[in-house]
Amino acid sequence: MKKQYIFTPGPVPMSKEILKIGKEQVPYFRNDYFSNILLESKRLLLKLANAPENSDVVFITSSGTGAMEATVMNLLNQNDEAIIVNGGGFGQRFVDICNVHNIKNLNYKINKNNEIDFENIEVKNKTSFIINAHETTIGRLYNLKKVGEFCRKNNLLNIVDAISSFVCDDIDMQRQNIDALIISSNKGLALPPGLAMIILSPKALGRIQNINNVYFNFKNYLEDIKRGQTPFTPVISIIKQLHFRLKELDNEGIEKVINRTSKLAKYFRKKISKFPFEFYVDEMPNAMTAISPTDGKSAYDIVLFFEKNYNIILTPSGGNLKDKVMRISHMGDMDKKYIDVLFKYLKKYYKKG
Repeated sequence: MKKQYIFTPGPVPMSKEILKIGKEQVPYFRNDYFSNILLESKRLLLKLANAPENSDVVFITSSGTGAMEATVMNLLNQNDEAIIVNGGGFGQRFVDICNVHNIKNLNYKINKNNEIDFENIEVKNKTSFIINAHETTIGRLYNLKKVGEFCRKNNLLNIVDAISSFVCDDIDMQRQNIDALIISSNKGLALPPGLAMIILSPKALGRIQNINNVYFNFKNYLEDIKRGQTPFTPVISIIKQLHFRLKELDNEGIEKVINRTSKLAKYFRKKISKFPFEFYVDEMPNAMTAISPTDGKSAYDIVLFFEKNYNIILTPSGGNLKDKVMRISHMGDMDKKYIDVLFKYLKKYYKKG
């Protein structure tokens, strides 16, 4: 079978070293061996995110959405009112989560290229601000520094979904005044899906609620992490892969990794400009690029054709953008040669087309 090339914004290509760890026998975990792995992983995550002193980490076996919901459940209650930036499917997901849990919210809808109008956001009675670092459904990057300044000025708890941004784009909890940083394993970290991490600042830790929930109760996780454990059986293999990956990032320097992803994004965007596509948004993250066909072709049809004929996996957007937008990831174990494979077949496709 022809090698599969993955350009989806999660899962992403994983390195040989990560794949090798995933093949190993899953070890027992209620012992010092595993506790040391989890405690060092916590230390490295706090360092790489530049978390404030006395911050802590919750490790949950779930998808990123599970971490989003758990964060809302544990940090907000019916006395809170959140401002939610809603620029697409994942902003809407936060709105849906808050509505399910009866958290009052301002659904601040934003068009794809509009700036957040901080001066005219109603802050009276608001207690928190919720945003995706970038809206993955359309590839729109937000200015987290301005968000952090707005939250500091108005004493708002700043909750940031960095699921598709951590390791790829600039994430700095202290500089951007982030109180709860949500991370998932299968995007920038380039690990299998199934592990989520929430880094909590002292301010966020002080806001943890008593909730009527067993599995997603942060208090249990924060108590158990003191001894390097989780309340329930975690994804042991992925935590071992995470430990290896975090040490890699620490040794190389996360700034170098972000810079490398930025160069890949620029390389792709320069080359794609020679094909009948346009960028869907102006402000784009390093992690991915959203493009729209300009020749009348359906983005969804292109995605299906490349999977069926070339074993190249691309991603359309959803809903009414299904035929308008396709998303190309620059995350994971990828280099220019990997990207050039896509362009080899784009040339073939458009020559035939």
